[in-house]
Amino acid sequence: MKALKIKPDPYMIDDENPEWTDEMFANARQARDMLPKIFGKERACEMLNRKPGGRPLGSGVKASTTVRFDKDILESFKATGKGWQTRMNNALRDWLKTHSPA
Repeated sequence: MKALKIKPDPYMIDDENPEWTDEMFANARQARDMLPKIFGKERACEMLNRKPGGRPLGSGVKASTTVRFDKDILESFKATGKGWQTRMNNALRDWLKTHSPA
């Protein structure tokens, strides 16, 4: 079977950032080795030790799961506004006080 030769899209070619060659990979150095030389030790340390952005870490007490609820139940809790998941959690906790999960 003959291999298809696909011409590269000239609009997708980035002359300022060409595809890396094996030689480029062989000469690559880790950021922790190069940043102090470029920015100085203090700034490099700040850059390398940044705390990750995004969602804050949880308490470690809760577990993530997928649960399916009837639409009317879910809509009722969501209608109460921000914090509806905590209120749903508390409602289930209250139910457990008077019922056996078994």
